[in-house]
Amino acid sequence: MEYKRFGNQIAVRMDRADELCAKLLELAETENIRLASVTGLGASNDVTLGVYNTGLKEYFKSRFNGSDYELVSITGNISRQEGKPYLHLHAVIGSPTGGDSGQGRHQDEVHAGHLNAAVISATAEIFVNVLDGEAGRKFSDEIGLNLLEF
Repeated sequence: MEYKRFGNQIAVRMDRADELCAKLLELAETENIRLASVTGLGASNDVTLGVYNTGLKEYFKSRFNGSDYELVSITGNISRQEGKPYLHLHAVIGSPTGGDSGQGRHQDEVHAGHLNAAVISATAEIFVNVLDGEAGRKFSDEIGLNLLEF
């Protein structure tokens, strides 16, 4: 991972074999990020996405590996929980299935959810917008998640 800071904006390039979430947490610690928005895109061959079931208050994770996936969209934020960096990211990933749609085009397979992990296969370009201020996280028994706390 390499990055450059431009005031409150940080441009990040992730390299092959970087684990995106771990590297963003490392960046947040190094740059003392207390609150930020995150956007990005890239490529991965090993992605874990989760979908939260509100009734069961439980995440269901799916791992997608062995193929090349476009990280079509990464969006979310960085905050703090008990003083440590906390990521809340979502992602949309896509990969050609190899099948023909009947119109001379390949069909695509698309998945989305909470981003738990993504090992970069080529590169990722992430932009972090650091906000002036701080927000924490507090667990909500009612919802079953760590919610933003102002």
